[in-house]
Amino acid sequence: MKVICVSGYKNTGKTTLVTRLVEALSKKGQVGTVKLMFHHRFNPANTDTGKHFDAGAGAVAAITDSELVTIKRDPTLEKALDSLADSGMDFAVVEGAKTSSFPKIVLGDAAQSKDIENVVASLPEKSDWDIESLVKLVQEQEDWVTLGSLVRKIKSNPDIRFSGGIATFTGIVREVTGKTHTQALEFEKYSDVAESAMERICTEMKQNEGVIDILMHHRTGLIKAGEDIVYIVVAAGHRKELFVTLVDALERLKEEVPIWKKELTLEGDFWVHDKNSEE
Repeated sequence: MKVICVSGYKNTGKTTLVTRLVEALSKKGQVGTVKLMFHHRFNPANTDTGKHFDAGAGAVAAITDSELVTIKRDPTLEKALDSLADSGMDFAVVEGAKTSSFPKIVLGDAAQSKDIENVVASLPEKSDWDIESLVKLVQEQEDWVTLGSLVRKIKSNPDIRFSGGIATFTGIVREVTGKTHTQALEFEKYSDVAESAMERICTEMKQNEGVIDILMHHRTGLIKAGEDIVYIVVAAGHRKELFVTLVDALERLKEEVPIWKKELTLEGDFWVHDKNSEE
């Protein structure tokens, strides 16, 4: 899922640009949006959903004739994007999020702010923007990937009708290894080379008898203890080739994909010579 933020100060045309982008992107795929509403409440206390929530419900689902709205606690932009990716969105347009690390189209004077990073386009406010150029810019951004989005993609393969099962692997940052306590891992990769290597592995392993499809994704950047590092999803005709392929894919990813790891521990930080840490 491609993610873009539309940021700027109040009354610069953010909502207008978002709606125009959604309209154009919806011709390319499914579009989800995120609206940051820090000074508002979506389900007021005097509504039934608000009463459910205030009574202590961890999540409230509201269903109308045309809408399904889920209200959850501990809200973050990352969780919102995970939800959109899991639901099959190809694009996510976020209105706001000036201080996030996500790529941004910034309107007006906000582009000059030192607090705003990862600006991919700076535009005049309330203008006649070149939407087609912005659509191409969005399509160039890195994908936001979840395990759910990979499983959904596997299931969309027409050959899934020949599959008897789907197996997944999720590698996470191990916090305790012997006497070492890891706070986080930082991963770096040559993007094009690493992505090409993973695509090659998947293409080659799909030639094995009984393997219907295989996808893998490795995150980069700083990943905290307990958070996800890598996803592998395999669909196969029978469980024998299913689990063998899953293990083989993990081993090949560790051996053949150029990814470097820095470990941040209570004792200090150091680069690890092993390419990956998902064993």
